[in-house]
Amino acid sequence: MWVISAFVAALAVAVPVTVLGQAAPESSTVVPSEFAASVDTSAVADATVATSAGSTITLAAAKKKKVCPKNVGGTYRSAPSARSAGGVAGTTSHDLALFAERFNAIRVANCLAPIPRANFRYDACMEQRLFWMAEDPSTNPASAWGHVGSVRSDRKPSVGCDGNLAGGANNTAATVALKWWNSPSHKSALYRPGYVKSNAHVCVFFAITHGGLPNEAKTFTRAAARRAAC
Repeated sequence: MWVISAFVAALAVAVPVTVLGQAAPESSTVVPSEFAASVDTSAVADATVATSAGSTITLAAAKKKKVCPKNVGGTYRSAPSARSAGGVAGTTSHDLALFAERFNAIRVANCLAPIPRANFRYDACMEQRLFWMAEDPSTNPASAWGHVGSVRSDRKPSVGCDGNLAGGANNTAATVALKWWNSPSHKSALYRPGYVKSNAHVCVFFAITHGGLPNEAKTFTRAAARRAAC
């Protein structure tokens, strides 16, 4: 679905049920209401976070005492800076780090435990689908936009993998992270604020493209993300 101005300033699409295995299917152009949180409290005692005082506390206790976790350090993973056959620029290491930094900053600001930096990972399969959309020869940037099943103006068959979608003119890896937080369905799918277990094996996969055919500026981006165990 598109969140769109007269100049196609922004776009956002929620991921279908086949990607995350929890969200209801998304096929309309209306952002659905927030999905009911599925909270498993069976392992709360094992989920500990560092506090600003340097100690550790369980997530459940942190929420009860209003003690919020601090952000994490560590090394970001890399991305290959690939280009499509038509010359569309793909995900860079800077894009991946920028997305991870903003994603965790949003989490910590809202008293949610951060995801380990190494758990933000480039996804080549989602990038292939973004390339497929970006290379639609139509001058309408929304022509091929959408989940698997959307159609290009030249009828070229779809490739790649689906995910939560966002982007538009003058968007970056950081701004799409905020768009997903501000959309109830995407927040539920990617940030999962009701999740209380450890994030040690939670990964967020990401890809972004810059520009498109026939003449889109590089500042017009298309991004995809999905959350999964790793």
